[in-house]
Amino acid sequence: MSEEIAPERIAETLRGRIRSGELRRNTRLPTQRALAEEFGVNRGIVRQVLAVLEREGFVSARGRGAPAVVSAPASDHPRPAGVEVADRIALAFQAERVSIDAFTLTTETLSSALAGPLIAISAGELKPRSITVRVLLPSWDAPLAYPRLVTDPTDPRPIARLRELTRTFSTSLRHQLNSLAEMNLVPEVSVEIRTVAVTPLQKLYLLNGSEALTAYYTVVPRTVEYEKEQLEIYDVLGLSSKIFRSSSDKDSRDEQEAAYVTESRLWFESLWSTISRPLTLG
Repeated sequence: MSEEIAPERIAETLRGRIRSGELRRNTRLPTQRALAEEFGVNRGIVRQVLAVLEREGFVSARGRGAPAVVSAPASDHPRPAGVEVADRIALAFQAERVSIDAFTLTTETLSSALAGPLIAISAGELKPRSITVRVLLPSWDAPLAYPRLVTDPTDPRPIARLRELTRTFSTSLRHQLNSLAEMNLVPEVSVEIRTVAVTPLQKLYLLNGSEALTAYYTVVPRTVEYEKEQLEIYDVLGLSSKIFRSSSDKDSRDEQEAAYVTESRLWFESLWSTISRPLTLG
């Protein structure tokens, strides 16, 4: 896919027109057909770009094929991971060759974010030539700082629950991506999941080698159910953690931001190529 029709550039062009007043509040955007013709893309891409702008608050949908309406521009404050990661991955999947490197506690946020692109691929709206996903998770045998029982840090049940969640989400992630190759929807698919003996204090997603999404894991007390018991544990809520985005592409704000993406890639690669071990899901 050429740079001229990259979905993020389409989205940023429309954001700029809204911010500048060229597209005024409460006025209609051009039709999907008109936008597709202007940017030289198919309407499936236009719909995904509009969906991102709607979640950001730049437009509101009217339904039944009517053009979206311009609304107040959204703030530039960080958004929850469950929203931001999904939007950024949806745009990353517009590339011919998609790559995702993730360092996270489980694959819950990533699995959720992939749902939209996988549906679009199955419907023929997206046709990437290759998808490469590498995931780093904490080792099941490592002495993790969390999750842990509030009253007894040595209780094994919170870690056992984490292992079950990790196995469920990781198995689903691997199956869904590999099925794209099995159904001949994507020619090349690679999914690798490894572990490192550390407790993640933040999550990191590297998209297509040019974008880094980071978020801190904030520890909170909460009640969960495990084996029909209510457990009061110290845990983290990955889906609601705020994401900070950095780019080394044309939309990078400065050299420092681009350098952060580069260093994040080198950091991930250093763990992946040295002390990580394959995760056996069974």
